Amino acid sequence: MKTDTEEALRKHEARFGQTAQAFTAPARVNLIGEHTDYTGGLVMPMAIDFHTIATISPRSDGRAVFYSANFNEERSIDIASLSSNTPAGHWSDYPAGVVWSLRQEGIAVGGFNMGLSGNVPPGAGLSSSASIEVAATMALLALQKKSLPLKTVAILCRRTENEYVGAKSGIMDQFIVAGGVAHRAMMLDCRSLEFELLPLPEDERIVICNSMVKHSHASGGYGDRSDEVAAGQDVIRRERGIDLLRDATLIDLESCRDKMSEASFKRCRHIITENARVLEARKALLADDLVRFGKLMFEAHASMRDDFEASCEEVDKLVAIAARQPGCLGARITGGGFGGCTVNLVKSADAESFVEAVRRAYHAETAITADCFVCEASDGALALLKKGLA
Repeated sequence: MKTDTEEALRKHEARFGQTAQAFTAPARVNLIGEHTDYTGGLVMPMAIDFHTIATISPRSDGRAVFYSANFNEERSIDIASLSSNTPAGHWSDYPAGVVWSLRQEGIAVGGFNMGLSGNVPPGAGLSSSASIEVAATMALLALQKKSLPLKTVAILCRRTENEYVGAKSGIMDQFIVAGGVAHRAMMLDCRSLEFELLPLPEDERIVICNSMVKHSHASGGYGDRSDEVAAGQDVIRRERGIDLLRDATLIDLESCRDKMSEASFKRCRHIITENARVLEARKALLADDLVRFGKLMFEAHASMRDDFEASCEEVDKLVAIAARQPGCLGARITGGGFGGCTVNLVKSADAESFVEAVRRAYHAETAITADCFVCEASDGALALLKKGLA
């Protein structure tokens, strides 16, 4: 990562003629707890060793100039004119939205040049958007000589996603990307924003397999599912006096079944059972019961496929292929769904052969070459900054 940062700083100086500062934010994978965060539920993500680098230098004309090395595109914006009505519908909305969100937080932002680069695959369910948002936030705060606590950073980045970009997502991605800790998973309570760092197994590996089917949180099925959840939650609130699905039971849901659509019933059933699975997964990690943890992953995938209906044929094939491999304890879709990646728990001794076997079988069934890699739990942006590695 040091070499990547040095290269990003060199390119910034060559493009803008100014020395710059660099700030890094990782990607994330969610081990279990999908689509629970925006109803105040429980999730268990970890930061992973993919990253976005934001380089920044000041300007004196009140403009924000963004350059993406990945897209080889530049966009210039008058900061004073930014509002929630000005997103352009492409990558620059994420860093521009951070400027808008910081101003909502009462932090004035002067003119700047920002370069963005990284290796987080977009649309893969590894939260490339949150990685950009958090890296941009770290850079802009440094330029203004400000700092904010973890919860505030996560909240303002979520505001960017929800109110500026227009994606109906929860706070998990921004929280773990900012606050992750190396070698640890995080169980996050998305209502209170309290969290617990949990040990990861030493004799197993987390393997991510990318179906190469892309999705977008700002449009399509993700937003439909969010609306269906909200409609079901409204019925439970009205009929049972329960504000959030986090506090509802399957008995509560069943009593309201005839008052909501079948789609809302199934979406809510997924979330209620998924919260329970996160709690069971915590117990399994603390007991070093990885067989139980893996079983919960398979159950979580079935729920995402059948109740939330947010998987797709290619991802289902990846999970089925993984389940047949020696040493695979668990596999499931990770991220918002409708494509993206699977996360797999694999015995260390079998990790390399697992990757090769999955890639070979997936290509044979789909003619698609999947990107697969063994990953580690990494530090989030705040820990990197504290260690002087931002």
